[in-house]
Parts: sequence; structure tokens; C-alpha cells
Amino acid sequence: MSVVRRTGERIESVVARYFDAPLPEPEGLPRYVAPLPEWLENVGLRLAWPIAIVNLVGTLFGFWYYAGQPLNLSPPLLGGQLGAATPLAYPLIPDSPVATLFIGLSFAAWKLDWDLQWLHALAFFGCIKLGLWTPYVQLVINGSEGIAPWLYWFLILSHLAMAVEAFLIHRYARFSVPAVAVAAFWYGFNDVVDYFVPVLGGPHHTWLRGEPLLPGPGIQFDHTVLAHDLAAGWAVSLTILATFLALATRVEKAKRA
Repeated sequence: MSVVRRTGERIESVVARYFDAPLPEPEGLPRYVAPLPEWLENVGLRLAWPIAIVNLVGTLFGFWYYAGQPLNLSPPLLGGQLGAATPLAYPLIPDSPVATLFIGLSFAAWKLDWDLQWLHALAFFGCIKLGLWTPYVQLVINGSEGIAPWLYWFLILSHLAMAVEAFLIHRYARFSVPAVAVAAFWYGFNDVVDYFVPVLGGPHHTWLRGEPLLPGPGIQFDHTVLAHDLAAGWAVSLTILATFLALATRVEKAKRA
């Protein structure tokens, strides 16, 4: 037994002393759909309630971030990207906060024994997509200029943690075809209105520091630059990846049923 595995199992035994609850049995899925070691899956599932709360707090932080990080309650409360958009577009803009909302509610639904397969699929897609899109954008497109170092690295590391969370969901979700269809439609629709077909004053993707501001009144970014294409290409690729992984997980689970 490797040192990492022994250490991980010790960590799991410590966590189990305080969060001892029945866990779904591991199904021996291949690494390409279940890359986390079993002890780490168990630790994450035992800590489902604390992780759910952290994600819901992250949702509040994310909306605060998209609202221009207001530090007081004097009007207007909404600045930033939300303040520049019509209220009807709000569900389309803060993608990462919505993804952390999905995963937080997914953990809670599982712990409460609510069979919400569509929610689990949305959580999986959201964590894969935003967990890998945001670090790519920060490291490859935006860079660290114009943002506080602590916030820059917090965005990168917290989103990578979201991608890790995604691979806990297969232990309690079935990834039914209708549930995967719901998630694929939602995130595919987001890709379309974020990058290709502007609606409600869009595009609605997260503002990129790699896109220069256009002259004139209001806040308008130049979406014809390479930064826009790179962000769009990675977003679409991740939607395809999440769809493949969700359906592949379903197939691998069916083989073992």
C-alpha cells in the first residue's frame, strides 16, 4: 500500500469519527469517469453537509463578485456585470455562482434522500464546466494584472476544487438520460447566448479582462478579439466533455448493475 493511500485512509478514519453515516457503495468505475481515490470520495461524501454549506456561501460570494463587489448598502446595490444587465438576463450571467448553487443543493438533496436526478446532472455539468473554464481563462486569457493577487488565486483554486467535487456525484446519482439532457440543454443554451447569439443585451459570458473596452457610453467590450474565441471554444469543449463523461458514467454503472 502506497504512502498516499495509507495517509488518505487515516484521514478518512478521522473524518468518519465525526461524520459517520452510511455511504453509497463504490462501484469500481474506471478511472476516466471516477478519477478520485476511494478514500477521497468517502471523505467528500462524509463531509457532504459542510461542503454543501461552503458551496452555498460561495454562491453568495459569487453574486457579490458579479455585482461589482459592493462594500456598502447605499444604492445602487448592483454594479459590475449584473448592474449593467437587464434583470431578465441575471440567470444567464453568474455561471459559477449558479454552479456552486447546483452542487450545494445536490449534496443536500442526496443527504435528505430526495431523488432529484436532474439537479445532480446540473451539478456535475456545472462543476466540470466552470471548474475548468475559469482557471483556463484566468491563466491563459486574463492574466493576473488588474486583480488583487489573493482574489486571482482564490478564483483559480476554488474553481479547481469544484471540478474535484464533480467526481463525487457518481456515487449517489444515476445520470439518467433525461437528467443529462436537461443539463446538456441548459449549459448548451448558455454557450449559445454567452458567445454566439446575443439576447437580452448580451453576450452574457463573464467579462474578460482580455477583451478591450469599446469607446462610447456604457460598458461594452470588444467581442471580436481572440480572447473571446478562446473562451468560447473552451466553454463549448467543456460542455461536450461533461456530456460525454455523464453518459459514459451511466454506461459504466449499467455494466455493473
